[in-house]
Amino acid sequence: MKPRNAIKNDLFAADHHRQKIDRLGDPLAEIEQHINFAALAAEVDRVAPRAVSPQGGRPPFPTETMVRILVLKRLYNLSDEQMEYQLLDRMSYQRFCGLGHAVNIPDRTTIWTFENRIGEAGAHALFDGVSAQLLKQGYIARGGQIIDATLVPAPRQHNSRGEKELLDQGATPADWKPAKRRQKDQDATWTKKHGKSCFGYKLSVNVDAKYKLIRKFETDTASTHDSQHFDNVFDTGNTSRDVYADRGYPSEAREAQLVQDGFRNRIQRKGHVNKPLSECQQQRNRRIAKVRARVEHVFATIEQMGGKLIRTIGQARANFALTMMATCYNLKRLVFLRKAKIVAF
Repeated sequence: MKPRNAIKNDLFAADHHRQKIDRLGDPLAEIEQHINFAALAAEVDRVAPRAVSPQGGRPPFPTETMVRILVLKRLYNLSDEQMEYQLLDRMSYQRFCGLGHAVNIPDRTTIWTFENRIGEAGAHALFDGVSAQLLKQGYIARGGQIIDATLVPAPRQHNSRGEKELLDQGATPADWKPAKRRQKDQDATWTKKHGKSCFGYKLSVNVDAKYKLIRKFETDTASTHDSQHFDNVFDTGNTSRDVYADRGYPSEAREAQLVQDGFRNRIQRKGHVNKPLSECQQQRNRRIAKVRARVEHVFATIEQMGGKLIRTIGQARANFALTMMATCYNLKRLVFLRKAKIVAF
């Protein structure tokens, strides 16, 4: 007697799989429902126009398709090689990028070339485009602004002591061939946080306390102090005058400027060796921490998006990766707000 088997073969199995994905809830379909990718592609083409070859050649993939691929790559922190493989393998990725019935799929070189074409300006156009769509849907900055920074690790460099001394002086070792020089990140720096060394870059963000959306951001090397970015990420458009930040940001000049401009100072106090905080100041810090902690949720979500590690070399490529990181966080946050039925008002 032939043993029974639960597997059922069907010519329309792919359609059944697609229907079940829809019933379970495809997060990419939810992103597509709330974001106009055609408008984002138009913004990218405006700041980074596509080069037209008079000799013809192979037609390019649509900008909208490539923008969707960049979003997938950052949402799941995939390399170009893995992005190519997943586009070939995953039905949901193909459907999101409009490649469900396409014979040819963008390969790793195509993805890399598109990133180089749009550059940092194109990434900022995507962030600004997503921000404009958030405002159009009513999610304006409310509840006060929270400013904080996080370290973004990069692949560590293994240099000899002599090479480190030359690099500290701004020189390049003479025995480094061009191929080796291209693999050495001379822009990322070392810093220490909680006693642990970190090599990489820094991402400073301004998040509104109401919706926890990134309103402004700044990128830099890891050794730059958090407070250096305060003015660059400060948002005057928030409906509340409260400004929250941790103990790395207080200064007499900054506090005086906030009061002069009509903002309420919610920056935590910092104690010193010979001048510890009073009980009143500690209570104030605890009250501020209840709101300020919301920015840590932003960094935790980014960590869940495949981690904060970037696989790039140099400040320019790091800026591109960090800009896409902030953009994709806002996309993911918008889907959550919609699913949770948090109405903009």
